[in-house]
Amino acid sequence: MTDAPKPEHDAPLVAPNFITEIIEKDLASGKYPKIVTRFPPDPSGYAHLGHVFASLLDFNTARQYGGQFNLRMDDTNPELAQQEFVDSMADDLKWLGLDWGEHFYYASDYFDRYYEYAEQLIRQGDAYVDSVSAEEMSRLRGNATTPGTPSPYRERSVEENLDLLRRMKAGEFGDGEHVLRAKIDLSAPNIKLRDPVLYRIVNKPHFRTGDKWKIYPAYDFEHPLQDAIEGVTHSMCSLEFIDNRAIYDWLMEKLGFDPRPHQYEFGRRGLEYTITSKRKLRQLVQQGKVSGWDDPRMPTLRAQRRLGVTPEAMRAFASQIGVNRTNRTVDLAVYENAVRDDLNHRAPRVMAVLEPLRVTLTNLDAPQTLSLPYWPYDVVRDSPDGLVAMPSGERVNPEQAVRDVILTREIYIERSDFEAEPPKGFKRLTPGGTVRLRGAGIIRADEVETDADGTITHIKATLLGEEAGAKGVIHWVSAEHALPAEFRLYDRLFRVPHPEGDNEELDDDSAGPSEHDAEHEEAPVSEGFMRYLTPNSLQVRQGFVEPSVANDPADTRYQFERQGYFWRDPVDSREDALVFGRIITLKDTWAKTAKAEAIKLTETAFVEKKKVERPSTKGRGPSEARGEGSSDAPAKAHTPTPEQEAEFSRLTALGAAEGDARTVAKDPALLAFLTGAVQDATFGQVASWTVNELVAGLRSGAVKVQAADLAPLAAQYAEGRLPARVARDALARAAASGEAPLTIIEREGLNAGLSAEDLQKAVVEVLSANPDKVEAYRDGKVALLGFFTGQVMRATGGKADPQQLAAALKDALA
Repeated sequence: MTDAPKPEHDAPLVAPNFITEIIEKDLASGKYPKIVTRFPPDPSGYAHLGHVFASLLDFNTARQYGGQFNLRMDDTNPELAQQEFVDSMADDLKWLGLDWGEHFYYASDYFDRYYEYAEQLIRQGDAYVDSVSAEEMSRLRGNATTPGTPSPYRERSVEENLDLLRRMKAGEFGDGEHVLRAKIDLSAPNIKLRDPVLYRIVNKPHFRTGDKWKIYPAYDFEHPLQDAIEGVTHSMCSLEFIDNRAIYDWLMEKLGFDPRPHQYEFGRRGLEYTITSKRKLRQLVQQGKVSGWDDPRMPTLRAQRRLGVTPEAMRAFASQIGVNRTNRTVDLAVYENAVRDDLNHRAPRVMAVLEPLRVTLTNLDAPQTLSLPYWPYDVVRDSPDGLVAMPSGERVNPEQAVRDVILTREIYIERSDFEAEPPKGFKRLTPGGTVRLRGAGIIRADEVETDADGTITHIKATLLGEEAGAKGVIHWVSAEHALPAEFRLYDRLFRVPHPEGDNEELDDDSAGPSEHDAEHEEAPVSEGFMRYLTPNSLQVRQGFVEPSVANDPADTRYQFERQGYFWRDPVDSREDALVFGRIITLKDTWAKTAKAEAIKLTETAFVEKKKVERPSTKGRGPSEARGEGSSDAPAKAHTPTPEQEAEFSRLTALGAAEGDARTVAKDPALLAFLTGAVQDATFGQVASWTVNELVAGLRSGAVKVQAADLAPLAAQYAEGRLPARVARDALARAAASGEAPLTIIEREGLNAGLSAEDLQKAVVEVLSANPDKVEAYRDGKVALLGFFTGQVMRATGGKADPQQLAAALKDALA
């Protein structure tokens, strides 16, 4: 058997977290001889960015402790699972850096064993065949305040249940006629325990087993069993599955597995401006909104590979996301900055003109061969060994990292680099003005030619000496020698941070396990997210690139000066027809526009919601007033109702911030929750958590904690006795479980502080590992203090006190 290799260095692959603490205790006690983890994607689509964090957490945790990592295809849905998706997922995850050796498994490998366990549960009296409809089953389960009601079929005999299950297996019944349910507890507060479905009828062939099976196991049944069969020790999944753990533990107990695996939940990681539901990604492909699963605008790994993102960048991104029990949506800029940081030291600088404007240098009689560097000084200085990479990948001294560029009489510049009537502050070329050509000298625009429509077509310019002055620098290419190329400019696929809005659909396996409903049917997908697609997210330009790229390897990433990072499209580019796709812009151009768009869309959504909730009844009949007819009456766009104004005043008087009070006053779910809060000095903090941390769960009904239970947590946080990290962690766990936050903190030791000795040790290790950045900080680059702070926080698992850390860094860097 091939186990995950041990790391070759002492630095942890996974920053210390609550799961690594559990693992270390389990190894020290001898509970398990070695660690076994698994990543179980559902092969109903392509691997995507939602898989990156979870898969690397599983893989790196096993690797860090010298254990075993399994890749498992959770192929229990015969209607969606396909070999194409299996192959693509395995290939993309291997590209990402995962190595499972011989430990590649399918859920379908064990269909026979799952069935044997199902019959065992029936014989033990722990499972029964139910014959009610799906709707009736849902009704009989009850709700959060009403216990479940037994199905009329719950007390079938063992013999009758076995007979029915075997006939289900033989294909005697249609889809939905019967299901196999666990017999657990219909009055359990955890609704998951109210007789969950274990098997359902699906009369569809499976891509691996053909027509052999007519029944297929539900996720809550097969997943724990496969963990146990494969010897998994620590089964990591996202916080949404905390209630499912009760079924997991019940199965392990009833079927007598020893040693047995345990499930551990960590906070789910979403990504702004992104959808990772494979159902919705499939919809984008099927409706032609994108060209396919590998369209570079898609969040699939296959698309990001085609875009030119490297696995190193993805691993760096994942390493920046801490492991804790708090759900978190990560700003897409974090991912994009990881891509930029990777490319900055990887991509040589060359020139390309995407929208060419012809310029004639009237006084240049003969071509000039210029030797231009591939790398700017700051990148060379930051190179740890003093060497830089040529496009071929060879590392050389900086003075050798150059290419020849020919300056000819006819050149192309960017059309946007010339303005006949320049705006204030314009620093590029203007009539009679000067500008510096990159590496070639200063030019002055003397004459401008236009066509019949007034469009500028040609500029005549003079090449001046270095004694001339110029404020701006522009790029260019030789009209004679440049290579024609197509440039594809990709933008974010969605223009808002949360395109799925309040009805955000959890990805079916982004954090580990697959999420299947009881009958394992694909749920309907709303098309609402489509309205947030970015217009013109792909723009195509026909221009020119300098000829130095002709002999470079096809996978060379470039920084086209002032344009962004590009590489040759691996699908469409050919030697005789170059196609370059932009991997990413040079800097984040979304920050300001995205904020404005988000505000606009939020206000619009509120107005539309009010049109539905409060239709005008003036001049209507009774049926229309009840909402049975349509309404054309305009809604008041931003004017709160008198009731909302009254709530706003009450909430602010109790201590809520004005912004929080406005949000709560307009939202019935938030208002209902906060009504139960303690009305003392803690109210403002509880209101803040309600709006900023609990909003999604409150709107979906998933929050189990009461507002009154948050007052002690808020009090300790306000007194400085709890770091923000601990408070948020306890809040998230309390919301998911209903347990008092301070009880969770005490039991789990979440507020275990960091000794001054350990803090000092972490600071020394971080500074010793980054001598170049220490030198740069001492030379005046004080912004690096944020980098050092983040590295120490990561090394200490977020346990360092911010004030103590700031003081320790100040002393160490003095």
